[in-house]
This record gives sequence, C-alpha cells and structure tokens, in this order.
Amino acid sequence: MAETPGAFGHQHGDPRSLAQRIEAQLRARIAEAAEMASLDLLVALRAKAGRPAPEDGNERDRAELSALTFDFLAHLRTALAAALAEADRGALEGTERAAADAQARALAGHAFLARRLADYWQRFEAGRQAFAESRLTSFGQDKGWLKRIFGS
Repeated sequence: MAETPGAFGHQHGDPRSLAQRIEAQLRARIAEAAEMASLDLLVALRAKAGRPAPEDGNERDRAELSALTFDFLAHLRTALAAALAEADRGALEGTERAAADAQARALAGHAFLARRLADYWQRFEAGRQAFAESRLTSFGQDKGWLKRIFGS
C-alpha cells in the first residue's frame, strides 16, 4: 500500500521536529526580507553614485549585497535588542553564541527577536527605513583623504 502524503506532503522525509521546521522557516523569511531590503538599498546607492545596478551571477555584486545585508541585520539587532528585558538579552546572546558562524548567529538572533517581540516585523520595517535613510544620507560625504587634502 502506497503512503499518502496527506495535507503536509512537503514534511514527509524531513527528520526535523515541527519546532525545528518552524525555526528554519522563520530564519529563511528573515534572511529573505533582509536581503530584499538590502538589494533595494544597494540599487539606490548605486543609482546615486551613477553606477549600474547589481548583476545576477556577479560575485563582486553578490559579496557587496551580502556585506550590506549583514550590516543591516547588525544595525537592526542593536536597535531591537534594546527593547528586550535584561533576562531576554542574556538569552539572545546565548542563542547567538550557539550558532556556527556569523551568518547563522545573525539569523539565530533575529529569529529569537521575532519570537520575543510581538511587533518584530513592524520594527524590522522601521529599522529598514532608518538604515536606508542613514546610508543614503551619508553616501558621498566621505570622499577619501586625497579629496579632503586637495579639495574638490
């Protein structure tokens, strides 16, 4: 007799528990939202600089997007962690320490924040806007040491 997949066929063969699958989905959604926010910002920054938009498959563009995404998540984490109770801040740091690498730490921390802060996504959006405005406003203000010395 063939096994029927049931209502949740995508779960068959997945050895993870329901809690682990939910955690993975939450992290994936956060990563996707942060990357899309960073891509929008990268396109705006490049347009402001008169540079072409990032290209799909270009490793340097991908690295620049990844760095911007990581900066955004770090900026947002700092802002959101301040809203936590002291005990939750310690738990946040413990959750991040348990992760394997910097990217996993960032996503683990944000998944923790999303579970603890009922308005996480509203705060995410406000943080995205503030981060983009600060980057766009400060763009071009630091022209490098030669321009500071010689002007123009």
